[in-house]
Amino acid sequence: MYDLVIRNGRIVDGSGLPAYSADIAVNGDRIARIGHIAAAGRREIDATGKIVAPGFIDPHTHFDAQLLWDGYAKPALSHGITTVVAGNCSLSLAPLKAEHRMKLVGMFNQIEEMPLKAFREGVVWDWESFGDYLARIRKGLAINVGQLVGHSVIRLWVMGDAAMERTANPQEISAMQALLRECLDAGAIGLSTSYVDMDETLKPVPSRYADADEVDALASVLSEYGRVLQIVPEFYDPDLTIARLDQLAELSLKHSIPTTFSPLFVSADNAKAVARVMARVDEQFSRGARVWPQVQTRPIDISFSFAVPSLIFIRFPGWYNVMRFGTLDEIIAAFSEPESRAKLIAEATPMMGLWSFLRLRQVASAANQPLVGKTLVEISQLRGVTPLEAMIDLSIEEKLDAHFLAEGMGHNQDAEVGGLLRHPRVHIGASDGGAHILSFSTYGDTGYLFGHFVRDAGMLTVEEAVKKITSDTAAIWGIPDRGLLQAGQIADIVVFDAAAIDRGAEVYVQDVPGDGSRYVRDARGVDTVIVGGGVAWSAADGYSADARGVIVPAALEGAAA
Repeated sequence: MYDLVIRNGRIVDGSGLPAYSADIAVNGDRIARIGHIAAAGRREIDATGKIVAPGFIDPHTHFDAQLLWDGYAKPALSHGITTVVAGNCSLSLAPLKAEHRMKLVGMFNQIEEMPLKAFREGVVWDWESFGDYLARIRKGLAINVGQLVGHSVIRLWVMGDAAMERTANPQEISAMQALLRECLDAGAIGLSTSYVDMDETLKPVPSRYADADEVDALASVLSEYGRVLQIVPEFYDPDLTIARLDQLAELSLKHSIPTTFSPLFVSADNAKAVARVMARVDEQFSRGARVWPQVQTRPIDISFSFAVPSLIFIRFPGWYNVMRFGTLDEIIAAFSEPESRAKLIAEATPMMGLWSFLRLRQVASAANQPLVGKTLVEISQLRGVTPLEAMIDLSIEEKLDAHFLAEGMGHNQDAEVGGLLRHPRVHIGASDGGAHILSFSTYGDTGYLFGHFVRDAGMLTVEEAVKKITSDTAAIWGIPDRGLLQAGQIADIVVFDAAAIDRGAEVYVQDVPGDGSRYVRDARGVDTVIVGGGVAWSAADGYSADARGVIVPAALEGAAA
């Protein structure tokens, strides 16, 4: 008797080969056999009419904090995600000395838009080392986690406040190398760095003060372990992006490491620039370099309110300073007092095209409820003001609890996006799961891939799409024994209905520590999600207590427990 048998499914095994009909038998955490299974299972799943695939891998998330109170990384797991990579963009929660905690929290709040209150009420700071952090999250894991170590926190640990002021000297670089080795020995999947991000004071994050010698020295340590380097390049400028990918290519060739950069967006207006970037990617791969651009599946939709210092306002210093540092009463006063209001309106008026583009998404009061769903242009016409003034007035009336939506701001042209997703060198990722929780829902990117680009647009086959987010990702990140449905592999498995899989509507929920809210999307068409041989979630029963998530790569599991 087997522990689990999945019967009558269409097997899409992650290799890219055509689907076939078979049963899958599981013993413990491993796939025991694939074929016609006569023996019974202690638990059986009927997958008739459904696809059975390897668990999906999300390589770009920021679940670092959420995993401390939610080992399922809800709702990502319900969307078929069985492995997440956290610690991207130079930020991880370890290694971290006590005196730097609030500085890092400020960076997470600024860059990834993660609420300060969630850190205050959801995080018990009882670690400093990377190994101790992994031990903390390992206890309740239902999902697998590949944890990057952030370059910015490595610098903070070694250099203190000087990390945010200057380049490192040779002694400090040597200390960073030693610290990175400790993190890799403890189970880090690689190193992340950033060339664009800013802290809560709008100063460059520590990693941006690193020179080429420092990055090269850290890459040499990654080479000792065969681990990955992830970066955020200057993605707003194709020339700078190309320069960074050339730098990555040289590091990849010199140190024999995989590298990846994120994000890469494409729309009709920048398609030629992105084509230049991809041509350089192909050129570098032809030299033997491994430089994987990360591309998300979903269009760019952004929600915001005046109560949260959204990244959309960084281009307006007056607005940002008020929203970032003001209390509710101070923000309302700044937009109400005639002289201050006039200055703020003047600052933002040149972007009237953006404000006209917005739609009122949510309000608290009954009086303004009839306006929900209307554009600011429509509301401005009703009120006899400009769209910008309408947005300000609604925010004041709602005591800042008016939410606006900028929908389809980019990455929304099927031909361009689908062409990128099909590209053999493109790494499907960049979900940002766990971050930007009041700006957009990152959950459902996989459902959107299968529902929109596979089923509706026909731009990828189901076999191609599964391979992209399973075995390809496992190979890039060096995740052993996952990403394929084969005997002997870890039993990370998702069962889904190809005709129904999709992302649900974006909804506003209150499930963040500190009575915090976020946008999420429910899974559609996903039947069962299995992690390490245990059913972690099913459409019938929801989340299961049979939690079997681990820290990957598994070869290092328990190294620093």
